[in-house]
Amino acid sequence: MPSARSSLGSLERSVMDVLWAGPEAGLTVREVLERIETGKDLAYTTVMTVLTRLADKGVLEREQDGRAWRYRAAQSRQQMTAEAMRDPLESIPHEEKTSAILHFIEEATPAEIASLRAALDAVETRAAEAPKATGQTESTSSRSVVPLRRRRR
Repeated sequence: MPSARSSLGSLERSVMDVLWAGPEAGLTVREVLERIETGKDLAYTTVMTVLTRLADKGVLEREQDGRAWRYRAAQSRQQMTAEAMRDPLESIPHEEKTSAILHFIEEATPAEIASLRAALDAVETRAAEAPKATGQTESTSSRSVVPLRRRRR
């Protein structure tokens, strides 16, 4: 099943961009309408319909604020993007998953490879620090770190 992020339409993505850039408390329909930049004049009801549909999909959370609803993203842009990238991999066998990841990496730019290396370093650092925070022994918590180190050779 495709994730909500991968199935967003262009207007839905524009609305999400406004909400991710907005305050943590969220925005009302009017505030989204005032901030959205689509190159088109949008009706209040169009934005309200999009916000309602995104809330129904679980992409947004909403709460009553006086007579209006206040909407905010249920996930960060990074979390939603990661989910959209991960979802297609979950439906294929492990061998094909590895091959797909390798194809992705082979087509990456040097800047993307550098970002990937930095991300792997950050994951390894967090994994190494996790036993200290949770009280786990290092031998049980470092299993996920070993494969990452082997791949870099």
